[in-house]
Amino acid sequence: MVSRQEKAILAGICRHRRERAEVDEHLLELGLLAGTAGARVVATVVQDRGPLHAATLVRRGKVDELAALAREHAADLVIFDDDLSPAQIKNLENEIPVKVLDRSGLILDIFARRARTREARTQVELAQLRYLLPRLTRHWSHLSRQAGGIGQRGVGETQLETDRRLIRRRIARLASDLTAIEKERGERRKRCQELPRAALVGYTNAGKSTVMNLLTDGGALVEDRLFATLDPLVRRCERGGRPPFLVTDTVGFIRKLPHHLVASFRSTLEEAVEADLLVHVIDSSSTALEDQMKSTRETLDDLGLAAYPALLVFNKIDRAPQGVLDRLLGEHPQAFFLSAIDKAQAGRLEERLREELRASRRSAGSTPAPGPEPAWVAARGNGA
Repeated sequence: MVSRQEKAILAGICRHRRERAEVDEHLLELGLLAGTAGARVVATVVQDRGPLHAATLVRRGKVDELAALAREHAADLVIFDDDLSPAQIKNLENEIPVKVLDRSGLILDIFARRARTREARTQVELAQLRYLLPRLTRHWSHLSRQAGGIGQRGVGETQLETDRRLIRRRIARLASDLTAIEKERGERRKRCQELPRAALVGYTNAGKSTVMNLLTDGGALVEDRLFATLDPLVRRCERGGRPPFLVTDTVGFIRKLPHHLVASFRSTLEEAVEADLLVHVIDSSSTALEDQMKSTRETLDDLGLAAYPALLVFNKIDRAPQGVLDRLLGEHPQAFFLSAIDKAQAGRLEERLREELRASRRSAGSTPAPGPEPAWVAARGNGA
């Protein structure tokens, strides 16, 4: 039996007139995320400028508009592009007769759907519980209204505290399990340390898995959707009898990536930390490529990888306008340009990566010392 596709309404906020094009781009991406989660977008609402409302984020008129659209389209949920506080979600659901999600909640849902390995499932559950913990109060509103009645005094609060205690205990257990998995991964990495390693990083759906398959024939899953890859995949590139090197495909980055999600996927992202070379794959055909490059750089900075050797690889040049390619070539003359679906590009890319890996290993002794512990590392295991 095929489940009914949910209908979603998207909501965004434009704080300044000049930001409208950027907000529209973010909402377009939010729609792609909703599609990945299995929803169909039926309407989009943007609040233009003006003060925000602390209780509901958007002003009263927009709340009424969202409620009316939900009834008109028989929608199932409203998704906000901005993060909402637990109180804001509760207040919005009191006014709008459907589920209310924010961007972080939607990303977590996608990750939960696509997690396959034990490690990915553990990471996703840990991130979900960290997200849920401060939002528990809204799930017990039906009991809190009864508090004070005969036989019901304090039941809501008692159950709420019980749930919080159970969730904190489960978070501690999952963090412990993840530590054990990390140790196993560390042992596997030690056995491969003698081989040079290149890690593919970049925005989600930039084509990292396609680049991986071009280099290694590794059978990485390739889909034209966001977050097709959650688990890191390590394969050897050993074509033509030449000395092998390792290529790692990592989870894609995205704007406003929740910190608790980055913390939970710490061990996955450590594949990039252990690499000799970062290969930053960019979708040259995207109208938001500058924004996507910036988001990736910021995430790499959060991971403490800003100073690591990196090669820019502009992918999907078969889809990009010639004017855009000319500009990118002028701005990034040392970058590599290709269409990863063209098998004839494999030799060129492999040779360039070998050159970069040799240079990286020669200069390894002068690699800058790591800076202060990033926030995502500090968040590990503390239930935040």
